[in-house]
Amino acid sequence: MTPDITTAPMTLADLEAVIGIEASAFEQPWTAHSFRTELMKNDLAYYLVAKVGDRIAGYGGIWVIINEAHLTTLAVDRAYRRLGVASAMLQALIEKAFTMGARRITLEVRPSNSAARRLYEKFGFTARGVRKNYYIDEDGLVMYRSIRNFCRENNNDPAS
Repeated sequence: MTPDITTAPMTLADLEAVIGIEASAFEQPWTAHSFRTELMKNDLAYYLVAKVGDRIAGYGGIWVIINEAHLTTLAVDRAYRRLGVASAMLQALIEKAFTMGARRITLEVRPSNSAARRLYEKFGFTARGVRKNYYIDEDGLVMYRSIRNFCRENNNDPAS
């Protein structure tokens, strides 16, 4: 059974849970200071958390620069994986990017991260190139998609 998943803007009060997920999800995790800086000082950034009940199950973020969004991070607590949490967050982030003026969205993903690649492909992202040495031990696969098309496909075009 799929749990009831809600998303909300990330706050400083969420950082302890976010840092816990971050540390278990990534070999080179962001620090609490990095997240705090993003939340308090980066006017181009938008971060959210996904909750199942009152527990933070995941988080994600984007930067919107002019008309392009960049997915900066997306992670789900191991206990909540494969339940739709990542999909709910990605949907919310793409819609938020559109309302912030973005018309396309890009991201980098490890070529070896097949689960993440499947998620992004399910959302219509296509591989467009490679960023050499993006990760310490691996190149980054650059993926892209149009947001306007996404919003139309999901009958959620704020411009209509």
